Amino acid sequence: MSIETLCKNDVALIGIMSDENSSFLRGAAAAPGFIRDALHCGSANLCSELGVDLAGNPHFVDVGDRKIARGSDNFLSIESEISTVLAKGALPLVLGGDHSISYPVLRAVHRFHGPVNILHFDAHPDLYDEFEGNPHSHASPFARIMENGFARRLVQIGIRTLNAELREQVKRFGVETHEIRNTDCHAINVEFDGPVYISCDIDALDPAFAPGVSHHEPGGLSVRDILGVIHSLSGQVIGADIVEFNPSRDINGMTAMVAAKLLKEIAGKMLTN
Repeated sequence: MSIETLCKNDVALIGIMSDENSSFLRGAAAAPGFIRDALHCGSANLCSELGVDLAGNPHFVDVGDRKIARGSDNFLSIESEISTVLAKGALPLVLGGDHSISYPVLRAVHRFHGPVNILHFDAHPDLYDEFEGNPHSHASPFARIMENGFARRLVQIGIRTLNAELREQVKRFGVETHEIRNTDCHAINVEFDGPVYISCDIDALDPAFAPGVSHHEPGGLSVRDILGVIHSLSGQVIGADIVEFNPSRDINGMTAMVAAKLLKEIAGKMLTN
């Protein structure tokens, strides 16, 4: 459907096909189509556990994918794509793409909502000042987000790759980082004052649940861990992204189905705001 059909508080599903800022492996740009196929494959329904059925729901609107050409100017133009959604009063649910897209997406969100709370699921804090000479690397979006003041709070869950540089960045920006070795996800009840943006990197999950990622990092979260946090989340969810699914690494469509499940539950949360 067209963005022109969007109404206030609709959840707008939009794919951003970009992985030019990936390190190690490419492939995440192809993810949106695979996630949609899993969502509509017929092996499961479109009802979230919160009781919101996305099937035929007039407030859940798929506005299609945007293929982002290579180059810094084109990458930053992602902001304008998301701004067209926000200008209609709708809530963007973005399918990446690699995690670098969160920076231009949140540039747009900040313009409409001001600084927001960010709930970030990831194996990696993505706080490098730059990575391999690239300040827009998928290892760096939250450094850009924090230095520009786009976040009131940044809460990270699932982290298990902190080195000395990243620990310094956590201190510098006052990030609330929950390293998985010290975290009981069943005890986490994140309370936010004000609007919330959810950023869900698929590699937050243990590779046993989601093998289709470029960076396998064993010892991760379960699907139920993430769903429990999302379901108990307080605060109005005004946007979200699901990133870093690499279909070329998937096994039997497992990760695509996990991404589709996360999509359903995040959309359900957004629609019950």
